[in-house]
Amino acid sequence: MRISIFGLGYVGAVSAACLAERGHAVTGVDPNTEKVQLINSGRSPVVEAELAELTRAAVSAQRLRATTDPLEAVLESEVTFVCVPTPSQTNGNLDFRYIERVCAEIGAALRQKRDFHVVVVRSTILPGTLKTLAIPALERASGRRAGEDFGVCHNPEFLRESTAVADFRNPPKTVIGTTDPRSGDIVQSLYEGIAGPVIRCPIEVAEMVKYADNSWHATKVTFANEVGKICKSLGVDSHAVMDIFCKDAKLNLSSYYLTPGFAFGGSCLPKDLRAITYHARSHDVSTPLLNSLMFSNREQVEQGIAMVMAARRRKVGLLGFSFKAGTDDLRESPLVEVIERLIGKGFDLRLYDRNVNIAKLTGANREYIMKSIPHIERLMVTSVEEVLDHADVIVIGNRGEEFTALAERLRPDQLVIDFVRIRQIEERHANYTGICW
Repeated sequence: MRISIFGLGYVGAVSAACLAERGHAVTGVDPNTEKVQLINSGRSPVVEAELAELTRAAVSAQRLRATTDPLEAVLESEVTFVCVPTPSQTNGNLDFRYIERVCAEIGAALRQKRDFHVVVVRSTILPGTLKTLAIPALERASGRRAGEDFGVCHNPEFLRESTAVADFRNPPKTVIGTTDPRSGDIVQSLYEGIAGPVIRCPIEVAEMVKYADNSWHATKVTFANEVGKICKSLGVDSHAVMDIFCKDAKLNLSSYYLTPGFAFGGSCLPKDLRAITYHARSHDVSTPLLNSLMFSNREQVEQGIAMVMAARRRKVGLLGFSFKAGTDDLRESPLVEVIERLIGKGFDLRLYDRNVNIAKLTGANREYIMKSIPHIERLMVTSVEEVLDHADVIVIGNRGEEFTALAERLRPDQLVIDFVRIRQIEERHANYTGICW
């Protein structure tokens, strides 16, 4: 295909050379004449492994050139990539002036085109930027409508400096947010044969993915450093600890625990976090990330309570209140905190959890219930129906198997507040809200 790429920095220069390597005819666009001259002379404008050789080969094969003329580039291409920078402002927000400027330039060129054209934003942008800034700028300048007269996609890059060419050839994933299926098909065809999954999604999801990725990478670096500092205070080899930590691909390096939902609880996570952060404090080791985890967890509990209170209905039913489904363990269940707080606020509660109902008859949980939370025991009922008959607000606290079939049994006026996201209810009950979705 014929492609134009606005912005010849790291992302633009790598994308241009790699797309040219795949056989496309690429025109780079940049107001910096020095970058344009470097490309046209077969040299890379940035230092990056393999990029100089790729650029030289692509220019020699007449599949890559550069210009300062945006009109020429758009008129002579079918797809335009936007790879301009989005630097930070002093308050942390992004500076969108370059995005807005090139979208106006591209839109002015689209006004003169009759053929369907796809604009692909590859720059890292906050969710909502395309719909509130980029698309309006394109539509104003072109006099045409996105998704109908021209297409718009967001195609975030996952290129690491120093390995960007290798990452382009072998990405962990290719994400394409689209305004319309036709545009998505065109962009997807550019990556045909490249390894890794291709994921089509709404534009806002594609915009957010890069921020989730980079925030997680920053969290991992900080986490490893804080573990390292604690290990040093103990005389323990931090690299040996983290090498073993990374062997666990079932829990530690996996998608497990990475689903938005309610607060963590149980007999292990809160206790162990308190212990390790206490040790760090007692040895004058600063661990702000680890210290923040319990605070953030409490914020999630507060959010759940606030959602129930905001409904302004006194009759509340809680389905599932052990700290996770499939267990009878109430120790440090954040749902018990929700229950106790709502009791204190005067709410009329009914509680159901099949496993807790069984457990209260015998053993350690019976002792815990009777001695520590007897006021909760008196609110427990023996069936889901008793909760549904009583409550105007239904709170789903864990993923008990029997809760997936609730949709048909709910009254239309009952509000469902879901802490775990049971999709069968989300999709079928109109009066539904989730804690993080």
